[in-house]
Amino acid sequence: MTSHRKNVTGNRRFRISGIWPAAAVALFSSFFFQTGDARADFRVCNGTQNLVGVAIGYRAKEGWVSEGWWQIPATTCATLIEGQLQSRYYYLYAEDAARGGRWAGEVKMCVAENEFKITGVENCFARGFQQMGFKEYDTGQQGSWMVQLSDTPGTQENQN
Repeated sequence: MTSHRKNVTGNRRFRISGIWPAAAVALFSSFFFQTGDARADFRVCNGTQNLVGVAIGYRAKEGWVSEGWWQIPATTCATLIEGQLQSRYYYLYAEDAARGGRWAGEVKMCVAENEFKITGVENCFARGFQQMGFKEYDTGQQGSWMVQLSDTPGTQENQN
């Protein structure tokens, strides 16, 4: 599996911010992404009007890995993992850079304030990292997957 961290907007530093009240947090919408070509990857699209910072987690040969930050401008998409997906489960955590809202889940993984790639999910604080809850995505072992971040409350998963 090849993954490439891309700072889509240049060298802008992304910083973890505070939590919104639960009612104000926009939830994930995800759906299976198919195209007519052979392209396969894990993409995240930002359907909000603000810059969003995104981290991904997955199981690799060396163990659990979390990495970030991809900075995805409003109404654009970024490829977090290029090529055919090798795992069934992927984990995502995202923050709205302007408003501080979070798209999160129950799976605890390590993150850092700046660009990172961390192996292991245990003892995050003792190792100098922060711990965040990532949302699990079961791709059903599909070759491609896309997650749409939205300001619209509710969770909807579609597979086509």
